[in-house]
Formats: sequence, C-alpha cells, structure tokens
Amino acid sequence: MPNGRRLPSRQKWCSEAGTSAVEFALIAPVFLLLMFGAIGYGIYFGAAHSVQQLAADAARAAVAGLSDAERISLANAFLAGNGAAYVLLDPDRLTIQATPSPSDPDQFLVSISYDASALPIWNLHPPLPLPGKTISFSSTIRNGGV
Repeated sequence: MPNGRRLPSRQKWCSEAGTSAVEFALIAPVFLLLMFGAIGYGIYFGAAHSVQQLAADAARAAVAGLSDAERISLANAFLAGNGAAYVLLDPDRLTIQATPSPSDPDQFLVSISYDASALPIWNLHPPLPLPGKTISFSSTIRNGGV
C-alpha cells in the first residue's frame, strides 16, 4: 500500500437480493409448459380412452341383435343413451358407424369417431407436438343369434 493509504474497498457485487426472482423467471416458463402440456395431454388421452370404451360397449350391446339391422339399431341406441355419460366427451361430436365386417361375414364392426377439436390441448403452443383432431376407435364382435 503506497503512502500508507488504503485502496478503496470494492463494492459488493454478490448481492443475493434478486436471485429468487431471476431463478423463477428462468424456470417458470419451462415448468408451466410442462404442467399445462401434461394437463392437456391427460385430457386428450382421457377422451381417447372414453371413445375406445364407447366403441367396445356399443359392440357389446350390438351382439344381442339377430340381424345386421337390429345390431346397427342397438349400437346407435347405446351411443345415444350413453354418450353423454362420459365427462370428457361432447355427445354431439360423436359419430358411429356400425356395419357387418367387410373381411369376415361372421363379425360385426362398430367404429366411433370423435371430433376432438374443442379439447383444451389445442390451446397449447406449437413447440409441443399435437395429436390428430379426430379420435377414432373400432371394436369387432362375433355375430350372435344367427
């Protein structure tokens, strides 16, 4: 130290007063994207499972029919009576196609499609890969009573 004088002390640049706010600003967008993505996909997968269950149950209801016309009527009646029971589905967006199986005359095919464009997953931003806007499942049963 020249001439016995002290050098001016350095200012303290290591203040931790705003570190929590900075960490939150860095982590929050990633956390929110993951959280809302998980919620959006969870709702989508719940709706997909509901459509799959409806197709299987409509096919089970159709097995009681003695003719193709009766099977079609039973499958349509099941969907009309039970489509609103699934919380994640809007029954007005459900479509059913019940027909004899084209590949095997001893089987009956029930296909249900759901227009999922109203689900909240579509509010997510483009960085996330999004599934198709139509959910479709089919179920096949053996013809009964023939």
